[in-house]
Amino acid sequence: MALSPAIRRLLPSRDSLRRLLPGRDSLRRHLPGRDSLRRCLSGKGFIRRRGPVRLLALATAAATAGAIAAGPSSVPRPGHPLGPGSAGIGDAYFPGLGNGGFDVRHYDLDVRYTPDSGRLDGRTTLTARSTRGLTSFHLDLQQLRAASVEVNGLPAAFTQEGAELKIRPMLPIPKGRAFTTTVAYGGVPRPLTGPIVFGSKYGWMRTKDGVFVACEPNAASTWFPSSDHPSDKATFDIRIRAPKGLTAVSNGRLLATHDRGSTTVAHWRETRPMAPYLATATIGKFDVKKGTTPGGIPIYVATDPALAGGQLDFYGLTAEATDYWSRIFGPYPFEETGAIVDDLPEAGFSLETQTKPVYSAVRDEATIVHEVAHQWFGNSVSVERWKDVWLNEGFATYAEWLWAEHKGRKSTHRSFLEAYNERKPEDPFWKIDIADPQRETMLSRAVYFRGAMALQMLRERVGDKAFFMLLRKWTKLHRYGNVRTAQFIGLAEGVSGKDLGPLFDTWLSSRNRPTLPSGR
Repeated sequence: MALSPAIRRLLPSRDSLRRLLPGRDSLRRHLPGRDSLRRCLSGKGFIRRRGPVRLLALATAAATAGAIAAGPSSVPRPGHPLGPGSAGIGDAYFPGLGNGGFDVRHYDLDVRYTPDSGRLDGRTTLTARSTRGLTSFHLDLQQLRAASVEVNGLPAAFTQEGAELKIRPMLPIPKGRAFTTTVAYGGVPRPLTGPIVFGSKYGWMRTKDGVFVACEPNAASTWFPSSDHPSDKATFDIRIRAPKGLTAVSNGRLLATHDRGSTTVAHWRETRPMAPYLATATIGKFDVKKGTTPGGIPIYVATDPALAGGQLDFYGLTAEATDYWSRIFGPYPFEETGAIVDDLPEAGFSLETQTKPVYSAVRDEATIVHEVAHQWFGNSVSVERWKDVWLNEGFATYAEWLWAEHKGRKSTHRSFLEAYNERKPEDPFWKIDIADPQRETMLSRAVYFRGAMALQMLRERVGDKAFFMLLRKWTKLHRYGNVRTAQFIGLAEGVSGKDLGPLFDTWLSSRNRPTLPSGR
């Protein structure tokens, strides 16, 4: 569609835009040319109108384009320079994870999965706010290939190398601005491997009838472009397209399902901030049971029919644990609780995906209460850096001890002694600083059980009243936020009125088995 001479005269020339921005060479390089503006205005996405209405629409679009490029609100003020965003947020364990220069506020995912071929095709739109002026920025995306990128509705240049997708928008993004980025992508995702997750594969894992998705700590970017670090939490809309006859389960609440030919589309929404690694899109044949817990919290449990005859009552235990932890740790932080129970023996772990933990080969009562406790410790209150992961795993392990005490089976002190006496002083278990356990051992048994031991020693030092008040204050003060170990120690000292530094140094960081306090 050609533009009339009258409309051409309305378009600002590149030279006129340059004159409006004297001396700003970095900005000039990103200004759209007259020809590119014409292509935007005459492209397929533009509504074709005739007569005065069409003329007005074109004039408005041209004026808007000029205002975006040259208007005062888009020009960085002194002290707010433009520059590239960093490829990571600075986590020593995963230097490439997360991205500097912006905070993601919302993800809108639309993914289509074909179980027969294993192919995934997706379109993800991120809404973010810049924390500095950006000429370019990064997203995490591994194994899949980006096909196109748009920023604020305009085509953006991009390159992809390894797990990094570098995006250069047509117009620079000033500091403090909300902006959207849409990425179309596809490929065949594969699970990650390595010693981090108990030597197991993790991430996007194919099953006999679909896929099991459990991504801690760095596999979210194997199925959607993201700022894949727990410090950058966001809300989510997740649409999953799968063959009719399969059930797709994700986080939050199920808003709708509908059939389109041979495909079923499920739309899930998580309205509370979520770390990307906690997102799931598990697909397969499931028996679904829905309702509310006795305490009134909605619950959704999906179970693979192959496991339906098992001895565990996932629905009943999840409901009971959710209500009990709500009394101990404070109000349940999300809209729904639940579980996804899948038949995947090669996944040697279960994971606390937000609102719906996923269970594979690891299935028992202690695991269920552990993963439900993570909804408070790890999901709502998340670590700022991965080195503080004991704040997730030590608390969830201690919850197992609290559950056994609640059920009258054994006291938390007895559980502590059993864990302590099981390991001899020379055991490598005692050689890890669990306040900084290092990447390859960040999910070692020491992080789980020494973290729980530290909490038991804290409880015995400050007393039950202060201890349980501390847990509730911790989950309330940092609800939906990110935390560090020093913050927990500071709050514990504030609540108890005691100097607790030596206690935490001993039970978290000592490289020798601590000596038990007298009388223990």
